[in-house]
Amino acid sequence: MSITHDQVLATLTGPGQLFEMEEVGGGVRAWKHAPATFRALLENSAFHGDKEFIVYGEERLTYAQHFRLAATLAHRLTDDFGVRKGDRVAIAMRNFPEWIVAFSATLAIGAVAVPLNAWWTRPELEYGLADSGAVLLIADEERAGRLSGIDLPVIVARGQAGPGSWQDVIGEVSPGAALPPADIRPEDPATIFYTSGTTGRPKGALGSHRNLGQAPMSVAYAMLRGVAMAGKDTAASLGQRRITLLTVPLFHATGCFAVLLTTMFSGGGLVLMYKWDAEDALRLIERERVTVMSGVPTNAWQLLSHPSLGSRDISSLAGISYGGAPAPPKLLERLTELLPGRTPSNGYGMTETTALAIYNSGQSYQDKPDSIGIPLAVVDVRVRGLGGEDLPPGEVGELCLRGPIVIPGYWNRPEATAETIVGGWLHTGDLARVDEEGYVYIVDRAKDMVIRGGENVYCAEVEAALFEHPAVDDAAVIGIPDDELGELVGAVVKLRAPAAQEEIQTFLTSSLAPFKIPVRIWFHETDLPRNPGGKILKTRLRQQVLGGQD
Repeated sequence: MSITHDQVLATLTGPGQLFEMEEVGGGVRAWKHAPATFRALLENSAFHGDKEFIVYGEERLTYAQHFRLAATLAHRLTDDFGVRKGDRVAIAMRNFPEWIVAFSATLAIGAVAVPLNAWWTRPELEYGLADSGAVLLIADEERAGRLSGIDLPVIVARGQAGPGSWQDVIGEVSPGAALPPADIRPEDPATIFYTSGTTGRPKGALGSHRNLGQAPMSVAYAMLRGVAMAGKDTAASLGQRRITLLTVPLFHATGCFAVLLTTMFSGGGLVLMYKWDAEDALRLIERERVTVMSGVPTNAWQLLSHPSLGSRDISSLAGISYGGAPAPPKLLERLTELLPGRTPSNGYGMTETTALAIYNSGQSYQDKPDSIGIPLAVVDVRVRGLGGEDLPPGEVGELCLRGPIVIPGYWNRPEATAETIVGGWLHTGDLARVDEEGYVYIVDRAKDMVIRGGENVYCAEVEAALFEHPAVDDAAVIGIPDDELGELVGAVVKLRAPAAQEEIQTFLTSSLAPFKIPVRIWFHETDLPRNPGGKILKTRLRQQVLGGQD
């Protein structure tokens, strides 16, 4: 007898259970047993003791070592740099262990961590520092060099020893290091993560300690729900230690909230990559006996396409999880074919939802590969029409979310906050529909939709069809300005094998209506440009291929 989602929900969230919920006001349900603050999460992580926490190259840190480093740095921040509760501390570096220590120490004293995009140029980094009002910068040598001469105290990691260096600031680490006292409450601000800024200046998404405490519980629930839906023993699953390969930056919501915080919460291991490389990922999975790879769909696609896939022992890899960008159904098909027996999962979330909000895995994902899944138990979903009305199942409108993972607002942007978060509901800007069983389908980004002669063309649908062509390695659909029809459908494609525009257009006729087929296909020899979250930078692509037409 198959188990239903409602049965699993009732079992996992019942009174006294790990995922029991409670009302926290405004119609919002929260995980009752989640850490109240990040500091509580950090203190709990210390009990994992000598378990290995962070692996970076040949470097290894246990949970106890990480806690002692974070506690020591927390004292240095307060005593030597005068950082106080509410002060903003910027972190600008690659995926180094020091990033995690700096993040932990900052939050543990009630200061606000401001992770900056390590890909940013000097003007962009200066904007983040100025906009956040940071009182201190903790950076790796490359970012510190990029910002040389700024009027701000800087701690430099991964550089030469000396005044201002990480080694000099940390100094001696006591075996009994403890956190300095701090009065931190769930509603206090914790993080400012800058949104990708594909249009205009990035906005600082201001997350609270409650958001950070709820986020890892949400991921844990999503995973256990999948286990329960498959009819497997959830208790046994909880006892299995996860070793996660992090393929995306820590300064991105997925890397920090969905992966780092969940790893700390569960006592798992985290294998860091300096930058994404499919061959290096295969080597690390084999060497570290990685059990799950977490990232964006592009990571999974490139791993499956790598010629070394069959020569590496990756039998430890039990699951591949991705989110942050649309996942074409073809990806699931290739995963099932090339890595049978693994559990693929597809999640949906935003910086504004502290990462994961909706999740699809296991048999549900096999049955509905074009869906992002069912909302987590603490997340409510509405699909709104143009007039703000709730739409019935099957109709396309804007996806709106509510829950304890939704941020309070944007840093110093009251207008943007009022526009995006209305009555506790986050307006995502994504077009979606919900089926009769409660599964959510992302149709497109509202602003990326191509409107051809009054007909809506959902880019995600055309991109998924393009991925079905065996020669297509990557694809992005854009609008081409047209005097008569307003817009025409165009595509930018990276090939894995030779193919002509006419051949691809003919191929698409079997799955798309004629008005949806790209009238022009540009072939891109290198990888399509993406932001750190894995989303294709369509504005940049339009500038590349259209120039002054856009």
